[in-house]
Amino acid sequence: MSEKTHSHDDKLPIRMLHDRVLVRSDTPEGERRSGGGILIPATAAVGKRLAWAEVVAVGQNVRSVVPGDRVLYDPEDRAEVEVRGTAYVLMRERDLHAVASERVSEDATGLYL
Repeated sequence: MSEKTHSHDDKLPIRMLHDRVLVRSDTPEGERRSGGGILIPATAAVGKRLAWAEVVAVGQNVRSVVPGDRVLYDPEDRAEVEVRGTAYVLMRERDLHAVASERVSEDATGLYL
């Protein structure tokens, strides 16, 4: 047996190809809360809004992101897939708009992605 022991559930049963990126959305579709705590219903009309997601798998030609990164993408321009009962979004690396940088420390001040 190898040194690294993985359970069957911690590895996806698919391998991404070329420049494809598989992400899991940070927030489910529907209601959300504003920074002030106001509940915004899913039916509220808003302008084009980008969404955050966590990268869970990347193809061999992806150069800018790795699994675990938080990325910004357009939720209207996506292909959804369900793997083991979890919904994921499949896209090309070029369709990502930004990668969140890590915070220096939790008590630091300033604006962060």
